[in-house]
Amino acid sequence: MSLEDLLTEQPNPASQGIDALPTLEILRVIHSEDRKVADSVTPEIPSIARAVDAIAAAMDQGGRLFYVGAGTSGRLGVLDAAECPPTFSVPPELVQGIIAGGEPALSRATEATEDDPAIGARDLLAHGFAARDVLCGIAASGRTPYVLGAVAEARRLGAVTVGISCTPGSDLARAVDIAITPLPGPEIVAGSTRLKAGTATKLVLNMLTTATFIRRGCVFGNLMVNVQPKNSKLVDRANRIVSQATGVSRARAAELLEASGRSVRAAILMELAGVDRSTAEGRLQAAQGRISEALKQNG
Repeated sequence: MSLEDLLTEQPNPASQGIDALPTLEILRVIHSEDRKVADSVTPEIPSIARAVDAIAAAMDQGGRLFYVGAGTSGRLGVLDAAECPPTFSVPPELVQGIIAGGEPALSRATEATEDDPAIGARDLLAHGFAARDVLCGIAASGRTPYVLGAVAEARRLGAVTVGISCTPGSDLARAVDIAITPLPGPEIVAGSTRLKAGTATKLVLNMLTTATFIRRGCVFGNLMVNVQPKNSKLVDRANRIVSQATGVSRARAAELLEASGRSVRAAILMELAGVDRSTAEGRLQAAQGRISEALKQNG
């Protein structure tokens, strides 16, 4: 399929003549089109679920998640990877973003490298990618050589591969184990995939990592229980989380947090299960950090 045939490259009838509209009408057209993006992700939820299960299973066995992309797609992957440590208190190497052109491409366009599949494969290996890891290739067009090269290398190693694109029947979708293909349609500005395609991609990335770390016990109820109380703000947050999760007073939450060695998960389990720190830690270890599973244990 040629570039001009791609869905993301088609002119959008809704934005014809947008250059002649007053500012208020320009924004209404953009907003109206943006409202379609979330619905375009809905049919892909089963595929996203398959990807989440594969990522969580890989991480349980010591694997990691890698994103690879070029341009906007690469920047979105790097952004999602960078948000995981502060949100879920996980090691920065657990989710990694690789962008064509490296760090300079985060702030300025460096399109030349995206046309070489060999560079994609090389960059993936340079980050220590291995068979037990999961690779998620991101390309709105579904045809970026850099991404396809990285995917081919990951498959050669025997790793699980996921592909996010916004074009039906794309090369990327055909090349991966799990294809995620939201179709938000033509852009407001033809071919500017940082718009609807970029928003759809960001929604999918949010779902992938958030659901993965929920599955891995970083969330209890809807609380971020993996927070590490390393400063006064985080200690206050940890106390509030323990209080909210257990229903105890803030004073009691502070006592539990200190008695647990400042482990929010252990503090919650100590209160809800009526056990001491050592028992709570043992149960959490057996449950791979999942409080809900640890609460089911007896003895």
